[in-house]
Amino acid sequence: MNTAALREQISRAHHHEASTGLLALQLEKQLPHLHSAISLAERDRNGVMTRFVTAYIDLVPDLLDAANDVARAAGIESQIKPVLKIAEHFFLQPPSIMAGHEGLESLLDEAYLAHRLVEEVNDLYIKHFGQPLIPADTTVANLIAHQLIGEAFANQLDEAVHLAVDEMLNEESFALESVERYREKLRSPNTEAAWKRWPCLSRQLGVELALDQPA
Repeated sequence: MNTAALREQISRAHHHEASTGLLALQLEKQLPHLHSAISLAERDRNGVMTRFVTAYIDLVPDLLDAANDVARAAGIESQIKPVLKIAEHFFLQPPSIMAGHEGLESLLDEAYLAHRLVEEVNDLYIKHFGQPLIPADTTVANLIAHQLIGEAFANQLDEAVHLAVDEMLNEESFALESVERYREKLRSPNTEAAWKRWPCLSRQLGVELALDQPA
């Protein structure tokens, strides 16, 4: 994993934002148009949302490093590392549909790709092994990021994720090794304990999604 390069890219984007304030301006314009289900916990709505986006981006290299460490410790690195490398690749060499984006605005798009990739792989692991690979609760955060990015473009990013997962993992991928032995490693108490430090990202940052609210 080359998450040092991701961290450097994120650091440059933070400097870009500090000098331009473009992300904060963009979010300020979007706030009145956000879905009514998105609830911000403080009066400083723009500040809360800016911190949310920043943390959502900052989490990616930490999440990939932790996933790689857990996979290695559990003895399943050969299955997991290709997944993580795709997420890393989204940052370092983003798809052509990302052209023209820069700064934290761009990295929100790329972070969404990485988080959604992990979410899709988690769904596959739940299907095959009865539990997620990475029990980091970013589902609500991803829904909020989808809204911030915009329906049309976020749907394009979702399609890119689906294509990547389809090419990388299929039914045969889960038949390469002993499923029972693999499942036991995945259920290791050490593996489970390693993930308890990952709370719900959106709730931690004061952003909630009330799914029973009207549009």
